[in-house]
Amino acid sequence: MISLGGNSRQSLASLRSALDEKLKGLSPDDCAAISEDLFRALAALNSSVGLRRAFTDPSRDAQSKAVLVNDLFDKSLSKSVLFLLLEAVSQRWSSSADIASAVEQLAIEAEATAANGRDCLDRVQDELFIFGRILGENRELRQTLGDRMGSVTGKRELVESLFGAKADTSTVRLLSQMVNGLAGRSIDSVLAVYQDAVAARRNRLIVLVTTSAALTSVQSEKLKQVMSAQAGQPVHLNFHIDPAVLGGVSIRFADEMVDGTISTRLAEAGRALAV
Repeated sequence: MISLGGNSRQSLASLRSALDEKLKGLSPDDCAAISEDLFRALAALNSSVGLRRAFTDPSRDAQSKAVLVNDLFDKSLSKSVLFLLLEAVSQRWSSSADIASAVEQLAIEAEATAANGRDCLDRVQDELFIFGRILGENRELRQTLGDRMGSVTGKRELVESLFGAKADTSTVRLLSQMVNGLAGRSIDSVLAVYQDAVAARRNRLIVLVTTSAALTSVQSEKLKQVMSAQAGQPVHLNFHIDPAVLGGVSIRFADEMVDGTISTRLAEAGRALAV
């Protein structure tokens, strides 16, 4: 995931939580549409230093920032993405460039969520890795796609001709956005941002389940259904066996802990009796 400091790191965490709520329960196509709108907003931010500064100026009141967002994007972006941008300008940022980095992170994660909804997120991760290896082995392709002055249409068509019939649709969309969104960066550094963001989304959808003994396949499937319903999208279960757990199940998902173990309940009861 992108490396931010201080206020920007906290602001990104807040925006990722807001994105979770907007993506909850959406179809893969709807998640991809949100990603596309976020990339559209990113292009506007990358094209104007003045706009980034206006959105992050701490001396400017939140209301005037919100008016600017609405004036610029109300008719061109979905309500969900407009909400996310309003949230972004209400946050504090360590530098004006950080808001663009955060919007880029959200855009990539939204597309990764679309892939997850089709059970293709692992495939997208693998294909981004393969793309990096291809770049390293093909100097001409690397120069063409990494040319900051290259044709937007030409790059997109090249990506689609090379990968469209072989790669997942989310991979092709991400690569098309990536090669046309370098924003003065090397193609290697931008690819690393995309790989990290996709991995961050996958990590956000992992449920860590701790039990004293292995669950049955029926229990595992039931738990997966329950957690997927709670998250509003498919999740991945990682199991950990801990003999100290006397019974029940301890679940960690995203930043939340749902602990139903007997040992925990006994400890809580003991603390209550000691008061």
